[in-house]
Amino acid sequence: MLEFDTSKLLVWGLIALVVIGPKDLPKVLRVVGYWVGRARAMSNQFRAGFDQMMREAELADLEKKWAAENARIMALHSAETTATPTETPPTEPVMTPTPQPNPASEPAA
Repeated sequence: MLEFDTSKLLVWGLIALVVIGPKDLPKVLRVVGYWVGRARAMSNQFRAGFDQMMREAELADLEKKWAAENARIMALHSAETTATPTETPPTEPVMTPTPQPNPASEPAA
């Protein structure tokens, strides 16, 4: 990869000073700094988007695990309730008798 030691930077600086000249060197360094900043911003934006996709993938994976665990617990719970009922169902239907009207309490017409 690209390695920048102090000696290499000094050599590049001297070459730039000779080729570009002392008058235009600050302008060139300003433009180079601008483009390096833009490249860093794009790199950070790419990294942030990649991190967001990773978080969404992790969240989807956790949701799948949660749904599987929930289904397992619900199946286990329903198996327990059907195997050992806590209440015995009534043998006769529970009904209240229909109220019969009392002829003495009816109003006279």
